[in-house]
Amino acid sequence: MGFAAQPRAILENDQVLLRPIEPGDREAQRAIALDESIWRYFITAIRTEADFDAFFDAALADQEAGRRVVFHIVDKGCGLAAGSMSFGNLSPHDLRLEIGWSWLGTAFQGTGINRWAKFLLLRHAFERLAAERVEFKTDVLNVQACRALRNIGAVEEGVLRSYNPMPGGRRRDAVYFSVLRSEWPGVKEQLASRPKVTSRSTAS
Repeated sequence: MGFAAQPRAILENDQVLLRPIEPGDREAQRAIALDESIWRYFITAIRTEADFDAFFDAALADQEAGRRVVFHIVDKGCGLAAGSMSFGNLSPHDLRLEIGWSWLGTAFQGTGINRWAKFLLLRHAFERLAAERVEFKTDVLNVQACRALRNIGAVEEGVLRSYNPMPGGRRRDAVYFSVLRSEWPGVKEQLASRPKVTSRSTAS
């Protein structure tokens, strides 16, 4: 179908639901976002409610302008907002896109939500959008994110030094990962065959 198919979509399995973000999602996301540890390696620091509002408004604006598709993630085990991920750097001509801008509330980390969300996004990218390449990037210091990307089968490609500024004045070295169309069947099998993890969230 190719990139003529709409990147915006509702994606779900038994564990998670992903849908394009809406203005009404603000408070559900705010409730899990105001923990500074979530944003340690983000290029945006969220320490206050005003910081979160600016971040959320930017996500809505990017989506409205077609720069990103920002997905609101719901943990179907408890019915609560778990975080967000995006399709960005969309390049229909090159059949390439990025999965990023990813964050989860601390109660949802380590529960399998990240893996299933990325599985659904990768499946949509390769099987509906006919992407040839899906890429990811993260801070080279973010050991947890690098490990998670390796665990989903993404291939580490290299480090772009002094890639962009970070809050506090440090310049981030960005490490790139990717999955190619030819690799997707193996990655899909690997992701789909892992045991399901039950959410441990008790948030209300």
